[in-house]
Amino acid sequence: MTDLTALFIDLIRAETHVFNRIDARMRAAHDLTLGQFEFLRILAGRASCRVYDIAHEVDITVGATSKAVDRLEARGWCRRDANPDDRRSSLIVLTDAGREALAAARPTFDAAMAAQVAGLPEALVETLTEGLAEWRRRLEA
Repeated sequence: MTDLTALFIDLIRAETHVFNRIDARMRAAHDLTLGQFEFLRILAGRASCRVYDIAHEVDITVGATSKAVDRLEARGWCRRDANPDDRRSSLIVLTDAGREALAAARPTFDAAMAAQVAGLPEALVETLTEGLAEWRRRLEA
């Protein structure tokens, strides 16, 4: 029988170590947090979206998402446009400066992530990738 407590602890500790290491590299190289990178990545994948859409995707509160978007907007990386379909919300659009920040940071992220799995057997990395993707799909369903 699998020790689910051990699974939980290993998952959380591994995530924390990986996040903190990549975040430190992103901050040092680009003055960009890993969370900001993730929001820019989400925005780059859409023509526009609402704060709610980002909050739903990353599973955090709308309030926390709105504050994070405020910080991106203050850096000139995104802007809020009026939503023609709903005057109660805005559409968030990635700016050229945001695209440039994302493009500059992506190689750093890729190298930092590769460093985190370096030395692991490729088959294990593939199994982790596929297994976590399947687990995530089930959790989000």
